[in-house]
Amino acid sequence: MKRVLLAALLLPAVAHAADADYTLVIKNHRFQPTEIAIPAGRKIKLLIDNQDATPEEFDSYTLNREKVVAGHSNATIFIGPLTPGRYTFSGEFHADTAQGAVIAQ
Repeated sequence: MKRVLLAALLLPAVAHAADADYTLVIKNHRFQPTEIAIPAGRKIKLLIDNQDATPEEFDSYTLNREKVVAGHSNATIFIGPLTPGRYTFSGEFHADTAQGAVIAQ
C-alpha cells in the first residue's frame, strides 16, 4: 500500500519533467521537419536523430542551446517553457543547408 501511495505522489513530478516529446531528424545535412510547432508555456523534450554519417551541431542562440550529435546517433535537448514566438536553429557544421525553427504558439 505504501508503494502505491509513493508512486502516486511521484507521478506528477515525473509527468512535469517534460510535457511532450518531439523528434527532429538530420538527414542529408538538413533538419526534418524544418519547423516544429510546440505549445507555448510548456517544457518539451526534443529528440534529435542524426541519420547522417557525419556529426552535426544543433545550435540556437534564441533557445540558448548547443549540442553536437555524432553521426548515426541520437541526442536529447529540453526546451522551454517558451513565450509565443519563433526560435531559429541551425546546424553549425552545415549552416547553409541545416536550418529550422521552433514555433511556440
